[in-house]
Amino acid sequence: MTVTALCHGEGCRGGHDRRRASAGTRLCRQCRDHFAAGVAELAHLYEECGRMLGGGAPGSLRERTTGGDLPGLPFNAAAADVRARIVSVLGSWSGLVAQQRGLTPPPRTAGALTAFLLRHTDWLAAHSAAAEASEETARLVRAGRRAAFPDPARTIRLGACPRPDCAGALDFAARAGERAGGLVIVCDADPAHRWTSDRWGELSDSMGSARPTGTVGAPATERWLAGADIARLWQVPMGTVYRLASEERWRRRNRAGRTYYNENDVRSCFSRRAPRR
Repeated sequence: MTVTALCHGEGCRGGHDRRRASAGTRLCRQCRDHFAAGVAELAHLYEECGRMLGGGAPGSLRERTTGGDLPGLPFNAAAADVRARIVSVLGSWSGLVAQQRGLTPPPRTAGALTAFLLRHTDWLAAHSAAAEASEETARLVRAGRRAAFPDPARTIRLGACPRPDCAGALDFAARAGERAGGLVIVCDADPAHRWTSDRWGELSDSMGSARPTGTVGAPATERWLAGADIARLWQVPMGTVYRLASEERWRRRNRAGRTYYNENDVRSCFSRRAPRR
């Protein structure tokens, strides 16, 4: 099997700074890891889209993570379509692997198909169809996120503004499908106090010292973040969020069928990982 020198992954195709493929594969390390994370995320998106199929009265989806339960959602045809596509796409690539490697195909469920493909990610990364697998998976992940989290805007209250003598609080407007680098964290008291979301890692470390005078030692308000918002704020794939939540045993709570993770656990985890990143 002839392997080209430049990466053909979804993250490199068409770019001016394409990375070199890893030895023996058609994908660079970053695109290979992004492909694997996307496959892993599809299983979770399948479940999230399933929650969208239940009944519920339509309503505004604006929320604050410290607020009450989220309203239910009406039946969503887009979510049903994405679920069918997830099984179809995962089944197609699993069939290719099974046929060409002489293996027994896995059961046709999102979980079983995902687990099978993750065991053969490196083989697929070296296959002549690696570019198509990478691109199709990334495209389906984006469609799954739009279907599973269709709210046009969720305003997330992150905590006190760290600017000196500012009594405001930071809000993060998360829009489905929007690129993380363009999202902005803004102070509700002074719009001039703003940061792009890619600076959240460093910004979050300074927020502990932003309490008003006289509150030193007071317990911090617990905040709970959805997985999609963690991925946007810390610039990681959703598959990484789910993996770390399990490995690091983040505290969690469920609201209206969605899982939210304790922000202190999340922040501590990514602070420890910062030197490696």
